[in-house]
Amino acid sequence: MGILYSQSICQAAYNNDIYQVTHLVKMDAKNLNIQDEIFGDTPIIAACRRGNLQTVKYLLEQNADVSIRNKKERTCLHYAARRTFTVLDSLMIILEKQRRTVTLMRLILNSNVDIDAVDYEGNTALHYACQRKSDHLIRLLLEKNADMSIKNRDNETPLDIAKRLKFRKTVNILKKLQ
Repeated sequence: MGILYSQSICQAAYNNDIYQVTHLVKMDAKNLNIQDEIFGDTPIIAACRRGNLQTVKYLLEQNADVSIRNKKERTCLHYAARRTFTVLDSLMIILEKQRRTVTLMRLILNSNVDIDAVDYEGNTALHYACQRKSDHLIRLLLEKNADMSIKNRDNETPLDIAKRLKFRKTVNILKKLQ
C-alpha cells in the first residue's frame, strides 16, 4: 500500500518518479516546497519517507527547503532517521537499504537542516535513530553535533531510550561520544 497525497509532486516524490518530479518543478518552481493538504508533507519529506535517494538528491540540488515541517512537526531529517526494515526483507535487501539510508542521511545532513528539530512528540532524529538501534545513523548525527541532551515528551533523552530498550552497543556509542 502506501500513502496517497493530494499534491501530485508529493506523490511522484514518494513513488520515486524522478521524471514527474523534474517535470512538475520545471512547470512551476513553487512545486519544490509545496505542502500536501492532508499530511503537510513537502516533496522532500515524501521522498525521505521511502528513502528515494535519486529524488532526494534532485530536490536538494534544486534547493528544496529542508526546514519545512509537516503536520506532525517533522522535517525530512526525522523521516531519514525513522527508516526501518521489515522481517520479510532478506539479508541482501536489508544491507542495500541500510546503505541507502546512510547515503540519504548524509545528503540531508549536508544541507542546512536543523539537526535538533523536534516533532510533536518531542523527538529529534537522534531519538528515532536510537529507537531503531541505527548505530550508523547515530554516529552520523553525532558527527554533526546532534544534541544528546534534548528530552522528548516522555522526558527521555536518546541515551535514556537506548538504555530502556537495552541496546548496549548504542548506549556505549552515545556514552563514548557524550
